[in-house]
Amino acid sequence: MTLVSLRSLLEIRQVAIYFAAVMLAGIVAWQWPASTAMAPAIDPLLAFMLFVTFLQVPLTELRRALSNMRFLGALLLANFVMVPVLVAVLLPWMPQDPLLRIGVLLVLLTPCIDYVVTFAHLGKADAKPLLASTPLLLAAQMVLLPVYLSLFMGDAAAGLVQWGPFLHAFIWLIAVPLSLAAICQAWAARSTAGDRVVGWLGLMPVPATAAVLFVVVASVAPQLGQALDAVRQVAAIYVAFAIAAPLLGWGLARLWRLPPDQGRAVAFSSATRNSLVVLPLGLAIPGAVPWVPAVIVTQTLVELISELAYVKVAPVLGAKASRECRRTSR
Repeated sequence: MTLVSLRSLLEIRQVAIYFAAVMLAGIVAWQWPASTAMAPAIDPLLAFMLFVTFLQVPLTELRRALSNMRFLGALLLANFVMVPVLVAVLLPWMPQDPLLRIGVLLVLLTPCIDYVVTFAHLGKADAKPLLASTPLLLAAQMVLLPVYLSLFMGDAAAGLVQWGPFLHAFIWLIAVPLSLAAICQAWAARSTAGDRVVGWLGLMPVPATAAVLFVVVASVAPQLGQALDAVRQVAAIYVAFAIAAPLLGWGLARLWRLPPDQGRAVAFSSATRNSLVVLPLGLAIPGAVPWVPAVIVTQTLVELISELAYVKVAPVLGAKASRECRRTSR
């Protein structure tokens, strides 16, 4: 089997692989409560996952994405203006406990930059500019997240959040993986050996994401029982967000008159959150365990189920929009 065919097979089966990783992690956590010891592996696996994800974005594609101002403007407006407004609307129903509230805010205020590309592609969205925008989305959320936490929580955020992990995340989850990806791309352009290495690394995004999902769920699931009341308090908020966020993104894309496939990409991005990346930030909060990680992982589980509905519904909305555009142009 060639690298191209193996990569294609992984991409076709990736949703099943992700769900299998989550199910296997749940079994491991149930049979082996000491799986919480896996938590230190989250950061290195995340860095590797982001490196191989960024490696799939040629620098020319990144420049092209940054020049598509209409798509980029809608994407940033949806994620960093409309979604925070939605979070503000949901704020009265969030738990009053500062630890639980900050866990919810951490995950809802940060757009996904990894498997959102997978689900967007399955939902007939234009995933290429979304993939190319991932470094910018990650950088923007690392800069803006402290601002939003202070806005929504005031002095309570200052007492709970340590800003050192944000700088750590920016360096190790953005600067280092993106720089290494650029170096590898330059090596591949000049060397047969480099091209071969990059080709093999091209197989890694799906296994790396599955590995992160496995370790995250396996290390946090044993704590869910201790934080069951917290899980019950936040589950309904995540369901409400999962319904409203993609509609906001889709509506904004229509107002900006984006093509239907790009509109679907904005909708997927609005709905899909960055739980895998913010989990280490949550773990750095004093007294976070088990409540903050349980709150964050609950969002992941709700979201993965919601994505299956988006994949079915999004193409229907896009087809309707395309018919309306054709009728308008006549």
